Amino acid sequence: MLKLSCNGLDRAHSLAQCGFAGRPACVVPRRRISGVSGFWSPGGRAIRVSAAVVSAKDGAVATRVEAESGTLADRLRVGSLTEDGLSYKEKFIVRSYEVGINKTATVETIANLLQEVGCNHAQSVGYSTDGFATTPTMRKLRLIWVTARMHIEIYKYPAWSDVVEIETWCQGEGRVGTRRDFILKDYASDAVIGRATSKWVMMNQDTRRLQKVSDDVKEEYLVFCPREPRLAIPEADSNNLKKIPKLEDPAQYSRLGLVPRRADLDMNQHVNNVTYIGWVLESMPQEIIDSHELQSITLDYRRECGQHDIVDSLTSVEEIQGGAEAVSELKSTNGSAMAREDKHEHQQFLHLLRLSTEGLEINRGRTEWRKKAPR
Repeated sequence: MLKLSCNGLDRAHSLAQCGFAGRPACVVPRRRISGVSGFWSPGGRAIRVSAAVVSAKDGAVATRVEAESGTLADRLRVGSLTEDGLSYKEKFIVRSYEVGINKTATVETIANLLQEVGCNHAQSVGYSTDGFATTPTMRKLRLIWVTARMHIEIYKYPAWSDVVEIETWCQGEGRVGTRRDFILKDYASDAVIGRATSKWVMMNQDTRRLQKVSDDVKEEYLVFCPREPRLAIPEADSNNLKKIPKLEDPAQYSRLGLVPRRADLDMNQHVNNVTYIGWVLESMPQEIIDSHELQSITLDYRRECGQHDIVDSLTSVEEIQGGAEAVSELKSTNGSAMAREDKHEHQQFLHLLRLSTEGLEINRGRTEWRKKAPR
């Protein structure tokens, strides 16, 4: 018999801190949870939790909360909702297979962690556990979220065995989408090492057409969102809203004939959005890879890519009016823009992914690169 003690801060935080995911049951204000008991099934899968809500006034049991959605993963995952229940934090250890040639985590690793923490946040508030982070109304109408835009800024790359803490939250974004933001910190020093923002749109899983976010869906997820707009990246100081022009032929650099692997497909049966990052970087000139490190990446997702598609990756230097490369030097404290640096220290590129056969756009991108620090 497992016995735990919880503080009844709010209906979301109380169960999350005990390690149990699933939709939190309502905890009556100014009452405390006296105890939580449960048992582990022989298969190690489900937990039955029984929580007695006790009146602070007379000690009588007022409500009994039952939940059965806990798993071993829920108990071992180092993440939970924040105290106000409006964002989620999780800690990750950088593994040896997640670092690249610079002996630090790759941008694909960071993008995968962002995806993971976003899905875990959705599960922690009771959204679908099938990986799609869908609400009950979305599942009924066969609607899913797909990435429309992703912007990642990295101020300092974590190394092997570093512990990274990521906070994430979501907000409404127009009639057809939602926004999810992220702040990455070095857990040992509490320094901000990166920020990210993403925009997601709703799509019908069968017709593959975009769908307006209905009031019913908004009511289901906005209750878990900040009441006031909260931006991880100050938009006035960032390239994350800057329009990405289409890169036309002839591009300065290219990598043609890229083919998706089976492992690149996600649960929606199309190429995972992190795979596009790797494809974009495939056409970067080697001399930049050797001398610089990626500072920020912005991707506009325009078309799905399937297993049998063949993809071309195109890259060219982006020249800014006045002849200089306009690349922000980003502080590790707040990501604000500083003075423009010498173009040899910083480089900026435009990218295009397209279908090899039809030439149709899959993805537009912009990357910013900074000179590697001396070792």
